[in-house]
Amino acid sequence: MGFSDLLLSEPLLKAVAEAGYRDPTPIQAAAIPAILMGKDVVGIAQTGTGKTASFVLPMIDILSVGRARARMPRSLILEPTRELAAQVAENFEKYGKYHRLSMALLIGGVGFADQDRALEKGVDVLIATPGRLIDQHERGRLLLTGIEILVIDEADRMLDMGFIPDVERICALLRPDRQTLLFSATMPPEIERLASRFLKEPKRIEVARPATANADIAQRLVGAPAAPHEKRALLRELLRAPEVQTAIVFCNRKTTVRELCQSLKRHGFRAGQIHGDMEQADRLKELERFRAGEVDVLVASDVAARGLDIKGVSHVINFDVPWHPDDYIHRIGRTGRAGARGVAITLVTPDDAEAVAAIERLTGQSIPRDPTVPPAVEAAPSGRRRRRRKGAAAAAAPAPAPPTGVASAPATAAPPPPAAAAPAPLTPGARRARRRGRGDGNPAPPPAPGFGEFGPPDFLTVPLRG
Repeated sequence: MGFSDLLLSEPLLKAVAEAGYRDPTPIQAAAIPAILMGKDVVGIAQTGTGKTASFVLPMIDILSVGRARARMPRSLILEPTRELAAQVAENFEKYGKYHRLSMALLIGGVGFADQDRALEKGVDVLIATPGRLIDQHERGRLLLTGIEILVIDEADRMLDMGFIPDVERICALLRPDRQTLLFSATMPPEIERLASRFLKEPKRIEVARPATANADIAQRLVGAPAAPHEKRALLRELLRAPEVQTAIVFCNRKTTVRELCQSLKRHGFRAGQIHGDMEQADRLKELERFRAGEVDVLVASDVAARGLDIKGVSHVINFDVPWHPDDYIHRIGRTGRAGARGVAITLVTPDDAEAVAAIERLTGQSIPRDPTVPPAVEAAPSGRRRRRRKGAAAAAAPAPAPPTGVASAPATAAPPPPAAAAPAPLTPGARRARRRGRGDGNPAPPPAPGFGEFGPPDFLTVPLRG
């Protein structure tokens, strides 16, 4: 099946062909016809499978009929981060170049005066993060009663960042006869409840079972020393392998991102960094340097883990095992995109056993282990639930009843548990790490509701070329 079989217009097919695409991905082939027919859609697919184009393409054709009115956008796309919003805007520019559609992008860097002017002109496509959208609505600069199409993108990331109450509030402000599209790589129960509340008999499209990793990505766990300098030495050894062309290295904390990037530069690597403390312009500049090949290694926090389409990434390395198992799926999804092969390596210490087990319970798969992996990081059985060990089950089983005619021994009180041993004194390095751990701006798991590390975005208008 080609794009020409999906009932898209000729100008749109021309733009798709000029972008170098001939055949739709499975999520695109299933979602585009349903969206064109006006149905609500729940799309579940792995990262790197073309979810963005699956709603951008039909929206361009649907919105080509009609016109925008002042302060009343015709469609709304909700994104959890500024980077994802900018990427969706790029897709509209690329595929909508033969359509005269106006677009506004709500991200940081532009004052309210520019926002107001853009909204007064009217926009066909409004791409926003929830907080800034609510700000504009409360200021009276934005009316949401004209929204014909609502897209909730990366819904599970919205949940992680505490945006679901804002999303529910926004949905309540929209016209009830709108078309609603929800896309996500995973489908936790909270998102299922959101879909059942705000979507009307949606067509559910599952390209792969939720929370599964891309089959084109070769995964493995590698044992790592606990000492930070030794762990950095192991990372450098992995990056020097001849098969590593470009790599994204993920860390849990922004302080780790900065320190690791500086260390790699000192050892001769062309490294860049991206994290939530950087200005938006600096983050986009680093991404462009990585795309252009000016840097080979991009050290990142989870700000880059969701939805960003960076082609040609040969390796993803988790310097830290992610706190949340869903983040593992999104991190490794930066490689193996659009049918290419990729490699995902995760460095593990004995302290990571619980986090690794949570990932394997989520995916229902055991990640291959190198011989260097500590025995404490045991493989989880396939399936969604770990079975209890045989010994634990036996210990939990009730004691057998005594034979008939045999008197049972009187019950005796259990001995008191031994007193807990005093904690070992911290080394100076551990004390410094503890002081830094909660003071670098990164939320400790689980994250608190709010805007996460990105802060509230502002507004930027990006006009389409006619």
